[in-house]
Parts: sequence; structure tokens; C-alpha cells
Amino acid sequence: MESEVIFVSGPISAGAKVPASREVGAVVEFHGVVRESEGAEKIAGLIYEAYEPMARREFDRIIAELAMLHPIQHVLVIHRLGEVRVGEASLFVRVEAKHRGQALAFCGALIDRMKEDVPIWKSPMPASPLAQ
Repeated sequence: MESEVIFVSGPISAGAKVPASREVGAVVEFHGVVRESEGAEKIAGLIYEAYEPMARREFDRIIAELAMLHPIQHVLVIHRLGEVRVGEASLFVRVEAKHRGQALAFCGALIDRMKEDVPIWKSPMPASPLAQ
């Protein structure tokens, strides 16, 4: 199983690619996009911060644990840091596995665990008073 975790400060560009293995029968991609509200408040976007060395270690640990439950061939995680405007992706996850159930389960569990355990913090960028 291969994994990649990448932090970027600009837009996420992760185009479609052919799986590296002919054993892959499912490719699941998830784009986490910033909504126009955080709770009941309108926002212009979110600001993401991370303690990258610890975030990478946590991602590696979570990925290894989940791979034992949901066998996969490859996972790519790209997370933006800094300002991310409404409508832009802050997270991209691509999972390759033999079967769709494995890929879907791994992807969902990874995102849930990331939100619980990975030291990535977000704060809202207030919307312009003119936009409300």
C-alpha cells in the first residue's frame, strides 16, 4: 500500500490519472469544498493552519490503521493551508482499491478520523458586509 500526504498553499490541482496497478477496480475521489456559511454565519472562506510534522505523523498512523480494516492499493491526501475561499476545495482525497466497498469505506473513515485526530485548525474569514 502506498500513501502520499501533501500540504499546499494554493489551489488543489489533482487531475484524473490511470491507477498504477491493474489490480485496482475502484477509484474514489473526494473534494471537500468550503461552504458559504459556518454554522449560522455567512463567511468569505476559511483559514487553515496545521502543525505539519505532527499532521503528517497522524495521517500516516491513521492510514496504516485503516488499511488493515479496508485494504487499498493507494491513497493521496492533499490539504490546503492558508486562505481558502467559498467554493474552493480545501481537501482532496483519492483512494484506489480492488473493490468499491473498500475504497468508499476507507475514504469515509479517513475523513472522519482526520477531523478528530489530525492537528489542522480552521477559522472563518468574515463575509464582507456588502455580500450579506
